[in-house]
Amino acid sequence: MTTSSDEVDLLIDAWAGQLPETDFSPLDVMSRLRRVSLRLNTLRAQAFKGAGLAIWEFDVLAALRRAGEPFQLSPAQLVKVTMVTSGTLTNRLDLLEERALVERRKNPEDGRGVLVCMTPVGREMVDEAMLALVAEEEVQLGPLSRSERAQLIELLRRLGDGFAPGDPA
Repeated sequence: MTTSSDEVDLLIDAWAGQLPETDFSPLDVMSRLRRVSLRLNTLRAQAFKGAGLAIWEFDVLAALRRAGEPFQLSPAQLVKVTMVTSGTLTNRLDLLEERALVERRKNPEDGRGVLVCMTPVGREMVDEAMLALVAEEEVQLGPLSRSERAQLIELLRRLGDGFAPGDPA
């Protein structure tokens, strides 16, 4: 276990000096989670940029990739999994289509509906981005043993159970 002080320790010490009767352990935990989250956002943006994608582009393409062959979903399904409005999704699909990363096709089961299909180029780019992200996250998790990772996963899972369904993941 590390005993060196970091920015969160300094923040907690400063508040404890002002409100000595207060238990700041919640702030200690959540401040560290926030720092990790901010770092993860930066890592993700860098990994995706290296693959030629913006974060929002990755989100849409990743949803299609996770759907499995033939890598297609309805716009309604994409709205649900990407947690954006239908108007935002429409704009994003327009831009992805301009880049030839997705295409819209008529839904053969519903003549009025469309399916959003990932192109081979989109699949290549999202795979490259995911592999870059996993490699970088492995580096970041290097200080933790496999058992520590498993313990952290379980603790974060329990902490995450307190969030309502649909909260950002």
